[in-house]
Amino acid sequence: MIAAVVNYGIGNLFSVKKGLERVGFRAIVTKDVNSIRMADLVVLPGVGSHKAAMVNMERMKIVDIIREREDWILGICLGMQLLYERSEEGNLEGLGILPGNVIRLRVNAKVPHMGWNDLKIKDNHPLVRDINGKYFYFAHSYYKEPDSYTHAVTEYAGVRIASVVCKEKICGTQFHPEKSYLNGKKFFQNLIALMKR
Repeated sequence: MIAAVVNYGIGNLFSVKKGLERVGFRAIVTKDVNSIRMADLVVLPGVGSHKAAMVNMERMKIVDIIREREDWILGICLGMQLLYERSEEGNLEGLGILPGNVIRLRVNAKVPHMGWNDLKIKDNHPLVRDINGKYFYFAHSYYKEPDSYTHAVTEYAGVRIASVVCKEKICGTQFHPEKSYLNGKKFFQNLIALMKR
């Protein structure tokens, strides 16, 4: 299976590529429209600014390709936030593939939420198999509140964060599986197993 890691100028591109390759994907880092269109999985990596990501994707002419895609998408951290309708970061529109808004963390604790935190699984979705209570690496200042597409949550300073979401073939993680060692590898294994069903 081919995974296209979209190079829109933001993110841990090669860490994501290596993480995907460890579980059997043929991963490519690309800006090429045809590669993105034809891949089995499109990955939106993420560290950085919502505005910069959207501007760069518009410039690459891939926004509509991603919005109209009927096959698998995985958003990681900022990449997950881009899947939603709007973000408080700059009050900007996102891709609008998933319903809802991304909001700023307002807590009596350090922001960004950075470091290791555990997952609480909400259901038996295949994407979250065998990762309940496992620790993953987070680095974010904005988040999505849990909703009906949320399959795992994480608590930070009393706030519940949607940490794994999936609606049919559109999935996202607020954490970085590529930085989460064996637990991140297990998440990617769950993803490839789900795609092969």
